[in-house]
Formats: sequence, structure tokens, C-alpha cells
Amino acid sequence: MTILCVRFQLPPTYEAALPGLLGLLEEFTPVIEALPPDRVLVDLRGAERYFGRTAVEFASLIRVRALARYGIDCAIGAGPGPMLARMALREAVPGVTRVVPGEPDAVAEFLAERPVGALPGVGGATARTLCEYGLDTIGKVAAAPLSTLQRLTSARIGRELHEKASGVDRGRVVPNATSRSLATERPFSRDELDPSLHRRALLSGTEELGTRLRALEKVCRTLTLTVRYADRSSTTRSRTLKEPTAHSSALTATAYALYETLGLQRARVRAIGLRAEGLTPAEQASHQLTFDPVDEKVRRIEEVADRARAKFGPHAVMPGTLAA
Repeated sequence: MTILCVRFQLPPTYEAALPGLLGLLEEFTPVIEALPPDRVLVDLRGAERYFGRTAVEFASLIRVRALARYGIDCAIGAGPGPMLARMALREAVPGVTRVVPGEPDAVAEFLAERPVGALPGVGGATARTLCEYGLDTIGKVAAAPLSTLQRLTSARIGRELHEKASGVDRGRVVPNATSRSLATERPFSRDELDPSLHRRALLSGTEELGTRLRALEKVCRTLTLTVRYADRSSTTRSRTLKEPTAHSSALTATAYALYETLGLQRARVRAIGLRAEGLTPAEQASHQLTFDPVDEKVRRIEEVADRARAKFGPHAVMPGTLAA
């Protein structure tokens, strides 16, 4: 194993703590990539040779030092590449490093029975298409002929699917990579069943993301929703927006639509997270002109609210639903 994916157990809205924790990781290797708000990819290939330690030993050191210096625990996944390390992290819990061995047989065993939707980059539409043809696990996708996958998807996507399902990980850790996403999470004080409180958390999250995007003069192309449940499992859904935006109401509408696709029935929800992805400068984004006076009015109100928040704090202006 040469790659770690570390998720720090940061308090809510404590994304600013992540840069400080990066210094701890830089004691072992300069090849680290921050994945805000709380994750980091760490390439240990050089560090393993230099220090004579394994990735699992480094994982233990990182956890102990993070607890001792910052009082912050972490969960860690380890694998031969970034993709497998990220997938391992999904099953990791604080105090236990989930390891995917580098041997081809071990990688194949790790992937075989997992649902095809667990592969990074496989969205809901692609997963449904594959499942309709009986390719509902990663192992079945790996065993399928490349030509079949390309007919079901496209030449490029089919090739990428075949490689990922076979354990071929072409990703790499990009040091000091500029963040292409913003994220926020709303944990509940107890496992929450009430859909109205779920929607309230979504509204709060999209308001925060919209404000932060506009402050950075960025727009996002994709919104991702992650719902974490009481049994530590989670569900993730993504949707590409009609046009890149930092408009809070557009983000909220998309978040609500993603939530509805889950069809939750009395689910015990522990936390709801949102991530704005595919960030680009706002000045480079196109905007569909509209003659809707309501839309223009809302945008002007946002501008005024942003100025008020900048002067009086983030809670100076908020939707009435959140103020109640």
C-alpha cells in the first residue's frame, strides 16, 4: 500500500482547521492533496523507503499525532492507488485502518461483490443501465467484455469502467492541487427521522455553499448530496446543474430534488452533506437570460444579503425557515 486517504473527524463548519492538519502530514511526505472539507490523499511511496515503515504504520502515527496535538480523530483507508484508498475509506472507522492489499487477487476480491455504483465516477444513470443488463456488481463488470461495456455506455466510459472494475487505478496524488469543490455537512444531535428537518438541513447547507461560492467569485457545475445513516452507511447522489451557478435558490432546488430521489421511508439520518463540484470562475460562466422578474429580484436580494453578511457576520441574513 502506498496511498492513504485520511478523513479527519472535524467539527461542523470547521473546514478552516484542515490546513493546519496538513502540516502534520507534511512531516512524512510532501506529496499530499487536500480534499476539503475533511479529507486528504497522501502518497507514501518515497516515505516508506526513507523511513522504513509501512503505510499501515504511518496511518497509526498520523492518528496518534492528530489526537495528541489537535484532539481530532481520523479514519483512514489504504490502498495501492487513490481510487482504492478512497473506496477503503468508506469502510474505515476511527482507530481502524481499512486496507486494500496491492496484490491483484486481493484487489479483485475487495472489488468483486461491491455494487457497481460504488466505483468512483459511476453515477446513477450509468449504474441503472448496467444493472438492467445484469452487471450489478463490480466483479461482473470486470468479467464483461470491453466491447459490451462500450456499447452500453460509450467508448471512453466503457474503457474507464473496465479498467476501474479490474482494479487498474490511473489516478495520482496531485500536491497542492487547487480545490475544485466546496463542501459542508449538517450533523444532527440525534438520529433524525423527520423529513422536514432533513430539508431544513439541506436549505442551510445550500445557503452556506451559495454564499461561499459568491464570496470566492466561483460557480459550480455539479451538486452532490451525501446522507449518512445511523448504521454508518451512506448514500450519495449527484446532479449536473442546467448551467453553472452560485445562486442559492438553484442549489436548494437541486438539493431537494436529489433528496427526493432517495425515497427515504423513516430513515434514521445522522448527517447530511452537500458538495459543490466543478468550480470555475464566475466571469467565465454563461448565464441564460430570463425575463422572469422574480428571478432577477431574488438575485438582487442575494447581493444585498451577501454585503450584510460580510459586514455583520454569516447569520446576519438567513431564510425565515432557518431563523424560526
